[in-house]
Amino acid sequence: MKIEIRGVEKLSFRERQVVAFKETGINNEEVARRLGLSASTVATLFNRARVKGYEVVMVIPGSSLGIYGTDDNEENS
Repeated sequence: MKIEIRGVEKLSFRERQVVAFKETGINNEEVARRLGLSASTVATLFNRARVKGYEVVMVIPGSSLGIYGTDDNEENS
């Protein structure tokens, strides 16, 4: 699986870091620990990023969903 953040150019470096962690399901406390920030700073950065607007797109190979065969290049199996 790949994650793409569209509109990332609108975000600061720290906002990008926080968004990447938060959008993969990591809670504020864990993000704070990993980045050396307080949980309230993480919440603030995430809220600022949301206001600026961005879109997260997950790219999941069809084979991992059982839609296609084991070869990701197969389109009609």
